[in-house]
Amino acid sequence: MNNPPGSGARPTQRFTVSQAAQAGGEGFVREMGRNLILAMYGALKSLRMYPAENAVVQSALGELVRVAEEMRVTEGELEFRVAGEFIFVNSTRLRLDLDNYTTFSYLLTHFRSAGVGDLKILGATSLRDWTVLLSFLLKPMGDTPADRYQQLLARFEMTNVPSFEISPPIESEDEQKSRSESRESAKRTYSESVAATKDVMNSVRMGQSPNLKKVKRVVQGIVDQILSDEASLVGLTTIRDYDDYTFTHSVNVCIFSVALGRRIGLSRLQLYDLGLGALFHDIGKSRVPSEVINKPGQLNEDEWRMIASHPWMGLLALFQLKEATEFPYRAMRVAYEHHMKRDVSGYPRSLRTKSIGMFSRIVACADAFDAATSRRSYQSEPLSPASVLAELRDNARRGQDQVIVKAFVSLLGIYPVGTFVVLDTFELAIVHSVNPDPALVSRPIVLIVSDDLGNVRHPGDVVSLAEKDEAGTHRRTIIKTADPERYGVRVGDYFL
Repeated sequence: MNNPPGSGARPTQRFTVSQAAQAGGEGFVREMGRNLILAMYGALKSLRMYPAENAVVQSALGELVRVAEEMRVTEGELEFRVAGEFIFVNSTRLRLDLDNYTTFSYLLTHFRSAGVGDLKILGATSLRDWTVLLSFLLKPMGDTPADRYQQLLARFEMTNVPSFEISPPIESEDEQKSRSESRESAKRTYSESVAATKDVMNSVRMGQSPNLKKVKRVVQGIVDQILSDEASLVGLTTIRDYDDYTFTHSVNVCIFSVALGRRIGLSRLQLYDLGLGALFHDIGKSRVPSEVINKPGQLNEDEWRMIASHPWMGLLALFQLKEATEFPYRAMRVAYEHHMKRDVSGYPRSLRTKSIGMFSRIVACADAFDAATSRRSYQSEPLSPASVLAELRDNARRGQDQVIVKAFVSLLGIYPVGTFVVLDTFELAIVHSVNPDPALVSRPIVLIVSDDLGNVRHPGDVVSLAEKDEAGTHRRTIIKTADPERYGVRVGDYFL
């Protein structure tokens, strides 16, 4: 179909199914499910830009009707369901990868915001049916997802849309099992990453050649885990083990960097190289005496000079590895530049460096956040994640790239995962995840870990701070952040 003059839009893509999947079965569902979410995404985006009667919108809606009907007739049913970070079509979980990350995120955000967890197609649909549904997803009515869900039900009844049946989000046993397996996979990935990092650092310290193949597998595991279930792995960064700080810090920085890289649209190969650079960013410290690294008091001038030399010593260490030819140059650059500021101040001082690389800016932000929120030999009281994020954002002297910091805030929220908070109900809570509704970024999902008398409980109850009572007042609100140890709480225990 031709576009209207001056629209600037491309013709709607017509999605097809490969011959291998045409026989039906799970392969058909996965491929057609992918086509369905792409068609739904295209229709939503076109409706957002143009009036419903526009030819581009009508073409996009027509393709959505065609894909949905083909799948419904072939399979005998069509159900679209969102659960956590996953999308299911006819009970088949669709794979999330970099190619469809934007589409997944867009649909997940709009369905969650509207309070819809399950959409069943009961019969043949029309362009009008989809227009009613998608228009509401773009501009839902109501203060909370539960309110918006009720409003959508009322709109369906008022506009006579019998082809759709919607339900609020409810996890099935299979989905709960899938989530549990994902959490266990995240734990394995994290522990293996710490062990591999420890081996590498110790090998370099003793002048031996580390097992780079093992490390590369670890980084690949982190990238894969971030792409499939980011929340589980990011949650484990709250452990921040003091005894193994050097190693857990490197792993945490790798996790934050890869998650941040995905957020700004890096490719899988770029994420892999970024992960390598992040995991090895402090390798130069393996050549600094451990008594200097772990000194609890203030460093003298000579000791500080040793610490400040770890970036260029890290670069030399990477060049001297036997398999250095297989180690990406842009990952090596991170070891040298991660303590430089946006204006190339900081350390080491370099007369030739005019600007620092994108990978180095990402790792510098992740490194600063994790270091400030962790307990170390010379930092007995770590800062709260929320205050550190605010400092990175608001204090120009920190020298962070503000575009990267904004993306980091988008990733972690105003109250990052692991932030310990006191509620106006006098309950204590830990931030569990960012609210999926961008308009409610100040009201995250939290884990209630005590009653109003301060009695600590485990594993706690997950609640959304966006919930309201019958009078329309929020049931709980954060009044301040606090030190969890003051209340006898170890944040990491709730994510293990």
